[in-house]
Amino acid sequence: MQILHNYGIYEFKLPSILSCIMTLLTKESVKRAEKFLKEYDSNIKVISLDTSARTAKEAAKSLKCDVGAIVKSLLLRADKQFILSLISGDKKASLNKLKKILNIQYIEMAKADDVKEITGYTIGGVSPVGHLKKIDIYIDNNLNRFNDLYAAAGHPNCVFKIDFKNLVQITKGSILDITE
Repeated sequence: MQILHNYGIYEFKLPSILSCIMTLLTKESVKRAEKFLKEYDSNIKVISLDTSARTAKEAAKSLKCDVGAIVKSLLLRADKQFILSLISGDKKASLNKLKKILNIQYIEMAKADDVKEITGYTIGGVSPVGHLKKIDIYIDNNLNRFNDLYAAAGHPNCVFKIDFKNLVQITKGSILDITE
């Protein structure tokens, strides 16, 4: 791109960030999450951030919102199955509460390889929707405090905005008190 200025012609190249953002939106994992979202509501948009949203704090800073409005999607191994818990960014999942509520003996965070195999997403970009395998989803009731929520859309730099009611509907998740 050229810009004419009183002192001459200056030449600029489009920022590489623009091409990076376009590349993120074409990633298979992002397209899978977006397809699921669009089938539910064509008005839901995937937002590509130029900064990382790998953690709830990073996402909140990038989006200029309360860290509690960030949905953490945590894959857990519960006895012999996997479950996904959706937790407010300012809370911690209570494994003890989950054990009691679900009447299970053993629960732990899933390993990175399991997260990729079960959800199809890498840690930091796990979307609450569009998983490769069917999993039960449990949504912490603390997320209901916010009008707008932001969740990962298949990549650590991609998110989507949704309200609590629609998050529950799109995930078919069960609302529970599962944080410390």
